[in-house]
Amino acid sequence: MKSKIRILITALALSQLAACASLDTVKPWQRGTLAKKEMQLNSAGLDNALDDHIYFSKEGSSGGRSFAGGGCGCN
Repeated sequence: MKSKIRILITALALSQLAACASLDTVKPWQRGTLAKKEMQLNSAGLDNALDDHIYFSKEGSSGGRSFAGGGCGCN
């Protein structure tokens, strides 16, 4: 019974790996679209720098802009 389960798990794992192997890559004609400034993760660098400064000033720490609330802990 254990060997059947082991074979089933192995077959399932191999089928999952085979499904990942067929993923497409970026085509040469798509690279121009993906290279645009608005497609970047940090397309607004100045806004991100200002947000970092505000968060650092309020919380006394760096990074983690995704949390709201003041430095008093009263969110």
